[in-house]
Amino acid sequence: MRFSEFNWLALTTLLIAAGSTPLIAEIGVGAKPLTNAEVILDGSRGMLDEKWIYWEGPRFSSKMPIQWKIVEDPVDKGSAVMTDDPAAMGGKFGAADIVTQKTYKDFRLHVEFLIVKAGGNSGVYLQNRYEIQVLDGDKTSHGMAAIINEAATDYRLYNGLGKWNSYDVTFRAARFHEGKLTEKPLVTLYFNGSKAHTNHSITKVWGGPNSGIDGGNDQGRGITDVPGGIKLQAEGHDVRYRNIWIKELGLDKPDTDFKE
Repeated sequence: MRFSEFNWLALTTLLIAAGSTPLIAEIGVGAKPLTNAEVILDGSRGMLDEKWIYWEGPRFSSKMPIQWKIVEDPVDKGSAVMTDDPAAMGGKFGAADIVTQKTYKDFRLHVEFLIVKAGGNSGVYLQNRYEIQVLDGDKTSHGMAAIINEAATDYRLYNGLGKWNSYDVTFRAARFHEGKLTEKPLVTLYFNGSKAHTNHSITKVWGGPNSGIDGGNDQGRGITDVPGGIKLQAEGHDVRYRNIWIKELGLDKPDTDFKE
C-alpha cells in the first residue's frame, strides 16, 4: 500500500468514526442518496405535488396543479414524471417549467432522465439559473449534458433513447461582497458515471428572461445573490425524470471536484 493510499484510508476511517461521511458516493444510474440527502422527486404524484411548483416567469401559461403526467417507468418497475405539459408545446420553455419549492446555495445533486423520441428536449437548472442541457442528438455546447452554451460534453457518454441517464453534480453558488460579484459559480459534472466537467466556472444565465432567475438582467450577466431551486424544463417533449435527490453543502473554498 502506498503512503497516499494509507492516508486516504486513515482519513476515511476517522470520518466514519466521527459520524461524518466524505463527499464520495456511488454515482450513475440508480445511485442511492447520500447520507442526509433529500429525495425531491421519486416519480410519484404525491412527491411532485408536495415539493414542486411551476416557475411563474414571463412566459408562464400553465396552471396548478402541475400538469406533468405520472407514467410507468418504461425500463424498471415504478413510475416516472413526464414533461409533456400542453402549455409548452412547440418548444416554449418557461411556459410550464417546474421548480422545487425549496431554494439552495451549494449542493450535490443527482438526476435521472430518459428521452423517448429522437430530438427530445428538456433541461436541468441549477439555482433556476444555470442549465445542464438534456437534448437528444445535439453534440455541441448547446447539446446533451452541456453546461449550456459554455462547455460541450462527450456525446459518447450518452446511453441513448429509451434508456435512463444520470447527472451527478456538485455546485458552488456565486459569491458576493457588498453586493458585487467576486467569484463565479462553479460546477463539477459526472454524466452516466464518467466525469465530464471539473470546476467549470459559469459566466452568465443564458436564454433571456424566460430561462430563469436573472436571465433578464444585463443579458444574463447580472447574477444576483439570491438562492434558487432546482428546475426541470418542459418543451413539449416526452422526457421523463426519476430518482432526483439533493444534499445541501457549505463549500467555503472554490472547489466542487469530487470522486466516485
